[in-house]
Amino acid sequence: MTRRVTTLLAAVLVFAALVLPREIGQLTPLAFVRIPVEALVAVGVLLVLPARWRRPVALTGGALLGLLTVLKIVDMGFLAVLARPFDPVTDWTYFGDAASFLADSYGPVGAVGAAALALLAVVALVLGTTVAVARLSRVVVRRRTGATRALVVLTAGWLVCAALGAQLVAPVPVASRNAASLAVQKAEQVPVSLRDQAAFEDAFAAPDPFHDTPALLGGLRGKDVVLTFVESYGRSALEDPGLAPVVDPVLDDGTRRLAAAGYGSRSAFLTSSTAGGGSWLAHATLLSGLWVTNQQTHDQVVGSNRLTLTSAFKDAGWQTVAVMPGTSSDWPEARFFGIDEVRDSRTMGNAAKDFNRFQTPDQYTLAEFQRDERAKPGHGPLMAEIPLVTSHWPWAHIPKLVGWNAVGDGSVYDTMGGAGEPSDSVLADPARARAGYRDAIAYSLSSLISYVETYGDQNLVLIFLGDHQPSPIVTGSNASRDVPITVVARDPAVLARISGWGWQDGLKPGPQAPVWRMDAFRDRFLTAFAS
Repeated sequence: MTRRVTTLLAAVLVFAALVLPREIGQLTPLAFVRIPVEALVAVGVLLVLPARWRRPVALTGGALLGLLTVLKIVDMGFLAVLARPFDPVTDWTYFGDAASFLADSYGPVGAVGAAALALLAVVALVLGTTVAVARLSRVVVRRRTGATRALVVLTAGWLVCAALGAQLVAPVPVASRNAASLAVQKAEQVPVSLRDQAAFEDAFAAPDPFHDTPALLGGLRGKDVVLTFVESYGRSALEDPGLAPVVDPVLDDGTRRLAAAGYGSRSAFLTSSTAGGGSWLAHATLLSGLWVTNQQTHDQVVGSNRLTLTSAFKDAGWQTVAVMPGTSSDWPEARFFGIDEVRDSRTMGNAAKDFNRFQTPDQYTLAEFQRDERAKPGHGPLMAEIPLVTSHWPWAHIPKLVGWNAVGDGSVYDTMGGAGEPSDSVLADPARARAGYRDAIAYSLSSLISYVETYGDQNLVLIFLGDHQPSPIVTGSNASRDVPITVVARDPAVLARISGWGWQDGLKPGPQAPVWRMDAFRDRFLTAFAS
């Protein structure tokens, strides 16, 4: 009896490892009603192998199955968060980032404990599949006749299902080749990633046409240029039928209100170098003019003397400041980006208990920037980079706009019920996550529009854009990587400089608006506003 139970458990483990889908949204009971071709091939091989080869082949196959299952689970996380699979060439650094996040959230002991549990789970899974396959191989050989009959019947069933494209739940085929496809995809991904890295190296090594170029940015002399990244503000916010009815009216109304106040605006789309997360990759791409898609290329760029948009402003005489409410530690990259002053969560004075760090209300961030920088009497021209983070996941607690004079030290937000429920509870419900994201984007855009109305003047130039699309829980799995970008100014000479870009009037780019790669923006901007 014990042997039968053990064999049954081994079969369940191997079967689950073979047919486990790669996407969280496909984890339904019917998705496991499949015939894995890898099992059929393995049984056939074991039946014809000489006895001395069966055990080493079974052990090797079991270990490989365990490793592929680990990769599949990692892919599941990457697809859910970053809308792409794990890259075995460049993505190992994300595990270090995850450890740092755990240390920040739960302390060093919690981070070590979580890492130890993860490592133990990986080892247990690989050992489990190895032992399970070895046990099942002995059963197959011992019951050769029954195994052969089952192999014939299931192979015929697999071929019929494959020919018919049978699916019990879309897009998961009954005729499964899950593990084999994953192995092939990872093998094919390696040379592609290496080619991409080589292409980046070529671009990185090429002469920078703006390096040591005098008289940059003369077309913006005397202006306060505010570059704001609206977290997760993607094209889907403007075009998805479940999101656009709330977001689009904010932009349409904002266009009318700002036009009435004398402001013009131009909008288009940029294709981000990342999706779902990795905001710093998008920031580096836009500012450096290089296609930064992973931590490896990011570290290479920020360790260089590459001219960035922000450092170009610094070199041209602007005071440069970064206002970063989501940052709570030193930011060594500030030197590379040419930032004179960094204001982060430690120095922004936000007294709100619930709406803090990545929950910091965008209106508070903008009010703090206004008080500490633009409101200073006799200040020189400013260039500010401001990531707005209210629309950062998990979109559980969305603040409300208040009068600008009421923002104060941020404690006003504690009256808005931010601690009502755990933030992660929203992510467990896709409908609520989409609604929370939609409302957060509407709030962020409303904050920007109201800021311009309240504090704008002839010298303000506002550039706001998304860093990347939100995670697939909001967009689905087939969304583009496009993000909206808008330039707002009261001085018509500013917009005249970019008239050749073909961007559309207003705060909302339409379906036919131009689409540039994000790394193209730096060069076009510097060209447009050169003296």
